[in-house]
Amino acid sequence: VALNGRDCSVQRRHQKIIEEGPPIAAIPEVWTQMEQAAVALAQAVGYANAGTVEYLYSEQDAKFYFLELNPRLQVEHPVTEMITQVNLPAAQLQVAMGIPLDNIPEIRQLYGRNRFEEDPAAPESRIAWESAQRIPPNGHCMAVRITAENAEAGFKPTSGGIQELNFRSTPNVWGYFSMDSSGSIHEFADSQFGHLFASGSDREQARRNMVLALKELSIRGDISTTVDYISKLIELDDFIDNRID
Repeated sequence: VALNGRDCSVQRRHQKIIEEGPPIAAIPEVWTQMEQAAVALAQAVGYANAGTVEYLYSEQDAKFYFLELNPRLQVEHPVTEMITQVNLPAAQLQVAMGIPLDNIPEIRQLYGRNRFEEDPAAPESRIAWESAQRIPPNGHCMAVRITAENAEAGFKPTSGGIQELNFRSTPNVWGYFSMDSSGSIHEFADSQFGHLFASGSDREQARRNMVLALKELSIRGDISTTVDYISKLIELDDFIDNRID
């Protein structure tokens, strides 16, 4: 089954810095084709469990092109979890245990069915995936990677100690960091050291929640970060209107 999707068009050095879902760039008919193609690919190679199929989408002619299949969870998987209300790691474990997809409570709920059935094996308890329809997405979610990079120097990675890192999660924004105020970024480590996720009833509300979260995030130390750059980027009219080239 396809668990909706995410848009990662905003990138630097061919790596995403903002990811959001559900995608709104593709027209609904083409998005349905993309989901169906992703399921068909997984079936064709006998792939079982969670994976991410990536496409390049062309708005001019409404066509999509296959890029890769990542046979794993990606760090932005909370975006999918927030808009589908499916706990992906828990679902992975249940699949590994041999539990059919239509017996996983959160998957059943996603398709408008009761979470549990008295007789899960009964024909009326099963889900016909070819014709089943998902319930609408649960609002919108936006993810931002926090990296130790200098945006004014071509996103050159920086390293050094951190004297202050202050962030507080709220009901609409959740975040995690790989270090605290006594940590440091090693010069040979990956530059990402944090991730923020903002949800809302729609894309604009999720964006506004992210704007506020970035403004309240305080990082002080020997490193440069992309926080100010992304704060300005997501307040540009082109981003607000989703006119991303």
